[in-house]
Amino acid sequence: EDEYMRFNPSDGALKELKKARERDIMKRRALTVKEQEVFENYLALTPEYQHWQPIFMVMLYTGMRVGEVTGLRWCDLDMENEAISVNHTLVYFDRRRAGEETCGFAVNLPKTKAGERTIPMLPIVKEMFRMERQYQKENNLVCKSKIDGYTDFIFINRFGNVQHQGTLNKALKRIIRDCNFKQLDKMGLTLPPFSCHYLRHTFTTRLVEAGVNIKVIQNLCGHSRSDVTLDIYTTVTKKLKQAEFDDFQKKLKEKKQEWKNRQEEG
Repeated sequence: EDEYMRFNPSDGALKELKKARERDIMKRRALTVKEQEVFENYLALTPEYQHWQPIFMVMLYTGMRVGEVTGLRWCDLDMENEAISVNHTLVYFDRRRAGEETCGFAVNLPKTKAGERTIPMLPIVKEMFRMERQYQKENNLVCKSKIDGYTDFIFINRFGNVQHQGTLNKALKRIIRDCNFKQLDKMGLTLPPFSCHYLRHTFTTRLVEAGVNIKVIQNLCGHSRSDVTLDIYTTVTKKLKQAEFDDFQKKLKEKKQEWKNRQEEG
């Protein structure tokens, strides 16, 4: 009633609880290495979708949440020291509950101290930011959004406004659809349906597969609780363990055949 909170956090709680298990499964899906390669190549080689390449590649190689990426400003980048400062997030909510007439964007500070972090800028991410700046320059795009005192957002639409998560997910659906048509034509690997959050989970999965320290992963992803990171870590390492064991069985079988051949020759 005093408008300190923009919405009632208990609204729809029962509905969300009913969907909890299904939603949890959806969030935990990550692209495989080959699926990621197909996705990246299609974005890079398809002129129709190249303007989407920077934002999706930044998500894929930083692990940032959608609201953190869409709320990113040029001043949050340190191109010289190759670092990204994550210090706020962009949210979309129903402003009618606060007495206004429409829905709209707002800027929130990270819910926990862990959410405020610095992410190293990989060379491919740095290149994507440069590509985005060049694209905006060539098309005379300027940020027109000013939200809670924040402006100069990096990722904007053709009208100069910040990107909406729904728009990004719709773009992904079109990209996946057209990519799969092309892949089917040449009998190649097709992509599963996925949302922006899958890109964050894919980044985390690649870190685990590369053997990155779990505390580093927790810091990069902005997880306030280690059990969240550990859950992802455990899931991925189980798959890696099974893959390693399958490879061991294959090599053992080959070795046995080699011994058998030697005995027959002797």
